Amino acid sequence: MKFRKAIVAFGIGLALGFLARKQYERCQRITPEKALKLAKEYYKKQGPISGSWIYMKPEEIEKNGITYMAYRGGVTLPKADGNKRYEFYADVETGAIIGSVQTA
Repeated sequence: MKFRKAIVAFGIGLALGFLARKQYERCQRITPEKALKLAKEYYKKQGPISGSWIYMKPEEIEKNGITYMAYRGGVTLPKADGNKRYEFYADVETGAIIGSVQTA
């Protein structure tokens, strides 16, 4: 009987640990490095990237009446007529590009 109780307790503990991990991952913010990686993947579709940067501290921005917490970053794309610089905001929850603007 003791062995059976130990197996049941182990199974319950394993299930609770699995559920706690899933909940933690769902609530976890994306790191600035991961947000920059996702942004670079997006901009690579337009051509090679010669430089990139991102602020480590998220900022509060408003777009279309919705407030977001976002990382601000930028990339530089070499073009025939000179470098094109883009600044972007990446959502801290998903890493999705919220807004992008060509700066120079």
